[in-house]
Amino acid sequence: MYLTVKQRGDYVATFRWIEVTLMEMLAGWVPTTPEMEAKLVFGAHIWDLAQHADSLGKRTHELRLPLQESLRPAPAYVEFLSELADVSDTNKRIIGFYDCILPSLKRRFMDYVAQVDPLLDGPTLRIIDRIVADNARMMEEGAALRKELVAFVVEDPAWLEALCQREHALHDVVVYRNSAPAAHPA
Repeated sequence: MYLTVKQRGDYVATFRWIEVTLMEMLAGWVPTTPEMEAKLVFGAHIWDLAQHADSLGKRTHELRLPLQESLRPAPAYVEFLSELADVSDTNKRIIGFYDCILPSLKRRFMDYVAQVDPLLDGPTLRIIDRIVADNARMMEEGAALRKELVAFVVEDPAWLEALCQREHALHDVVVYRNSAPAAHPA
């Protein structure tokens, strides 16, 4: 059984919230990351994430929600992203974002794709296709950054593995709305 329009709207609004939060995470890291090369890569990816959020926000309106609507995910996922945003080590920032968050987003997008009718939700699927392609490029650029600067290596593979396992354990991050009218984002 496919997701309803309301459920699809909740997913898209949640994906938008995640993209905005990731954009804000990178923006918060730029001034506190000492390495200029990392700042430049983060800066370019802030723009990509902003474009993703904008596309998803326009789609929310097409799915009967307010334009640029965001829906906060499950509290455990919010806490997970908040803790990653607080990481101060550049290596951990890079591997956490490029080796955990972006691949896990692809998994979440593919889970969504499997739950919708491709004909009825074609516009969302085209947006997701673009985001997945952009994220793949971003992951390649993150890997290139690590190659360029020898200091940017996975020094603590156990930390990355624990981070990825923790993210993977957070199954459905969408908090479905009740039948009350959608609240506008603050």
